[in-house]
Amino acid sequence: MSFQSTGLDAKSNPGPKYMLNIEGVGLVPWEEDTITTEQIIALGKWDSAQGVIEVDADNNERTLAPQEVIKLKPGLGFSKKVRWKRG
Repeated sequence: MSFQSTGLDAKSNPGPKYMLNIEGVGLVPWEEDTITTEQIIALGKWDSAQGVIEVDADNNERTLAPQEVIKLKPGLGFSKKVRWKRG
């Protein structure tokens, strides 16, 4: 899954602050500046035993720890650079 800031002023556009790229779901709107492993699992509707793998822009994979908190980064390209998939 990955995140993307809409880049628009919140007053002119009440849309989501981030878009998350989650395997099997696609882009998911997200308002908070952080997300946990468990929230990613819930959004993806995965079995928690599968875990979560973060994939960065260079296609490097990293398994997220249970209860890990991921800080989202602003920018339109973030959801194209970072994504999450079931582990």
